[in-house]
Amino acid sequence: MELIERTAERIISYGYRKHASDIHLVPRKEDFIIQLRIVNNLVPFEVLPQDVAHRLLSHFKFLASMDIGERRRPQSGSFTVTIDSVPIGLRFSTLPASHSESMVIRLIPQQQILPLNQISLFPHTVSKLMALLKHSHGLMIFTGPTGCGKTTTLYSLLHHAKEFINRNVITLEDPIENHSEQVLQVQINEKAGITYSVGLKAALRHDPDIIMVGEIRDQETARIAIRAALTGHLILSTMHTRDAKGAVYRFLEFGSSLHEVEQTLIAVSAQRLLALSCRECGGSCRGTCTNGVKRSRASVYELLYGRDLACVFEEIKGERRPRSWRSLKDEISKAVALGFVDEKEYDRWVFEYEAE
Repeated sequence: MELIERTAERIISYGYRKHASDIHLVPRKEDFIIQLRIVNNLVPFEVLPQDVAHRLLSHFKFLASMDIGERRRPQSGSFTVTIDSVPIGLRFSTLPASHSESMVIRLIPQQQILPLNQISLFPHTVSKLMALLKHSHGLMIFTGPTGCGKTTTLYSLLHHAKEFINRNVITLEDPIENHSEQVLQVQINEKAGITYSVGLKAALRHDPDIIMVGEIRDQETARIAIRAALTGHLILSTMHTRDAKGAVYRFLEFGSSLHEVEQTLIAVSAQRLLALSCRECGGSCRGTCTNGVKRSRASVYELLYGRDLACVFEEIKGERRPRSWRSLKDEISKAVALGFVDEKEYDRWVFEYEAE
């Protein structure tokens, strides 16, 4: 058992120090391969014999309060470890496969909450996001793929609202990614009956000014979020759509009426996290340059609000109007033109954006 514990600690520590977002334990016919998701690449790490890998899976499942004996259905769980004095949240997901059971571990380091001007590539976006926070009620949606920085942006906005606008902030999260003393954080626990919809109903009775819902993922949560926005609360949440306009259509898919969405939705932000060109070596340095300086990243945003948002509603009603807002592709092109982003990074994001 001591060998398995050391192996587990070594794998998690290596993944954290290599800035991996996920660790994959993938079964093969005769062994398991461990792969690390670093930036956007899946990098092979090592191969484990099947008996060691099965014991390792059972060890992780036990720590994450999952059913060790259940291998026929997907499971999920989480727990927290400390590496180099930094708390790391680990979120586990298992999936039955042809040869055995596969596991993916999401690494969520407790990071210092950054001010918005250190997150966004362009200052005008920061000013607009801060201005939107001053609404007393309504719904703001942040959309984009996993790992694009939505949660980081949300935390920065919430701390700005608490510190500079004196708002009472409640968050509903699964899991809590960054523990904070400044906001009231509620852990979603579906096994205990605390779903997003249940937590949102309870939070409304707690005198909030702003409620952050980790994700609107079903019809009931969408309905309650819209109702909360209609009753005088500012609701911030996330969705997974390709662009900002897609969030409006997602609400309609969830059964919300166009009138309700039109009355509550005040802004949608779609974002991407870009790797900046290294200014030390004059190009993209693949992580570190010769001076050992880590390549930095920053977000670009497609903001939809005001007249532009009204144009989307008119389009849904059948009144065609040309798009007037700046798309994500426009923002990434601007970053390349100003020398912040390498053309290869542009090609990668635009290909993914257009392929979705």
